[in-house]
Amino acid sequence: MFSLRTMCLFAAVALLVASGCATTAGGSRTAYVDPTAVNTTSIDFSSTDLQQIAAKSVDSLLSFPPIVEVTSQRRPVMFVDSIKNKTMEHIDTESITDTISTKLLQSGKFRFADMTKVNVVMQQLNYQNSSGLVDPNTAAQIGRQIGAEYMMYGNFSSIESRDGRTKGVYYKFTLRVMNVQSGIVEWMDEKEISKQSTRKLVGG
Repeated sequence: MFSLRTMCLFAAVALLVASGCATTAGGSRTAYVDPTAVNTTSIDFSSTDLQQIAAKSVDSLLSFPPIVEVTSQRRPVMFVDSIKNKTMEHIDTESITDTISTKLLQSGKFRFADMTKVNVVMQQLNYQNSSGLVDPNTAAQIGRQIGAEYMMYGNFSSIESRDGRTKGVYYKFTLRVMNVQSGIVEWMDEKEISKQSTRKLVGG
């Protein structure tokens, strides 16, 4: 006969196992995995590729001497334009720029203007200044926003190849930072990723 303490221990272990993975009606099991682990389940664009691109881009930008000089004195404001997806895959390029922007913001070197929310901000400013419902002493003033000094933008392309049972894909992610006032590209870099997948022979 198990003691009460032993039964409680068994129950706690069972609860931990159940919370870590689950079995569906079809018999498959679901479990949490490390989101930073290398993903080699597919030749298509993966979370590992996204992480590599973001890390390479951020490290390159923050270590570029002219950018180091500027950001050592102040935190310039930047806005992110869309990345052109020239691949044959449906890739969420906004997710890539979100990761890059997050890392740059957390570095303490840049600030960002969110151009996707301009219309919403305008509605709020008009409400605060024109509706008569907001105390003028607390209303955000129109024309006080800080203009972005830099724009980040780029391209994402790929080339696919086949050789017998082997399929290859080559990705190239190019990112630029332009000075909005001068139109000069202040920084530019690219990240290349090459992947291969070989089909097994039937019965092999």
